Amino acid sequence: MVYIIRVILSVCITLLVSCSQGQAEKESQMALIKTTNPNPTVTKKNYGQDNVEKIEREVESIDEIYDVAVVKGKEATLVVYKVKHMQRFRMKQIEKDLTKKLEEKYPKEQFTVSSDYKIFLEAVRLVERKENGSLSDKQAEKRLNEIVKMTSDMK
Repeated sequence: MVYIIRVILSVCITLLVSCSQGQAEKESQMALIKTTNPNPTVTKKNYGQDNVEKIEREVESIDEIYDVAVVKGKEATLVVYKVKHMQRFRMKQIEKDLTKKLEEKYPKEQFTVSSDYKIFLEAVRLVERKENGSLSDKQAEKRLNEIVKMTSDMK
């Protein structure tokens, strides 16, 4: 009898602990299911926040895209997005058109554009960690470069 009570008690405690995750983690977990629209982020304040916001508005203006995350670092600008379900067959063409459009409008920027969900999730996590202060400018820049490398390795 005592054994059964201990098992039930330990199961209850485990469930309570697992349900009490931080809100930031829940947001990044839901990023693949719902629209998150994270704020455009720069890894360091003097890298041009205004430009990043313009880039995000530019990408959001495309009808086939419904969720965008933009992270700008010292050298690279990461643009990740989600494509509407009925447009999934055109993903490569959308990525090509978007890259061309951004490079023409912002010739000084070095863009990495991706519609991959894993990259999107990593970018959302980077934005969340940068906004809540758990990531320094240097760490954010390093993580951005890792994500950009991951993107190029996937192609």
